Amino acid sequence: MEVAGLARSTFFYHQARLRAPDPQEALKSAVADIFGENHGRYGHRRIHTELLRQGWTVAKKTVLKLMRVLGLVCRVRRKKRYISYRGEQGRIAPNLLNREFDATAPNQKWVTDVTEFSIGDRKLYLSPVMDLFDRQIISHTVGTSPNLALTNASLQEALAGLQPGQQPLVHSDQGFQYQHLSWRELLESAGAVQSMSRKGNCYDNAVMENFFGHLKEELFHHVRFTSTEALAAQLDEYIRWYNTERISTKLKGLSPVQYRAQALAA
Repeated sequence: MEVAGLARSTFFYHQARLRAPDPQEALKSAVADIFGENHGRYGHRRIHTELLRQGWTVAKKTVLKLMRVLGLVCRVRRKKRYISYRGEQGRIAPNLLNREFDATAPNQKWVTDVTEFSIGDRKLYLSPVMDLFDRQIISHTVGTSPNLALTNASLQEALAGLQPGQQPLVHSDQGFQYQHLSWRELLESAGAVQSMSRKGNCYDNAVMENFFGHLKEELFHHVRFTSTEALAAQLDEYIRWYNTERISTKLKGLSPVQYRAQALAA
């Protein structure tokens, strides 16, 4: 102890501290479990929300500190956009949504877009339709080409779920798929109203862009896919998880499906 340069009492104090049980062991375990169960996609705010739901009393700063101690790093999004604009090849609709991204009931306002994934020398495209009421992906299609069949199929699937009298505003960018007559005819046949972002303005469809950002960072950028078939299967699984399990601070700590069920039961 003299060699170590420590007083006898100091040495035994630190020795006792090392042997003492960690008072935060259970909390650390809970944090790690939530992080792992959600595939490393939750930051400290969502983990804090989940802890409160489980009955813990803990501050957000404490959760952040414990995540750093445990080496749990939430994935940070990168931005890379697929651009479907090819000039005016059909009819351009006005921006009726006007960045009013909230809805008071299901099937009032939908947004859609196409995003691209590269797997080696092959590409895969996702066309989802989101309901702005609860940010739920109500339909989606996956294909190897961003063609009319891809976007029309996802719209048809979404329209098939409408109840009598529901006529949503359907917003997109000015991609060639959405300018096409076939897209407009699908909307008109359902009594839906078309809306488009202004040219080159991604903020007019910011909620869908935000979804793509989460999807790519929480799934695509951290997994090495060897085939488009493997990615397609994981996209289906991610959207299932996103709808049914992934909590959102905007939705009072609920997933889209949970939020809708609670709202409709009220």
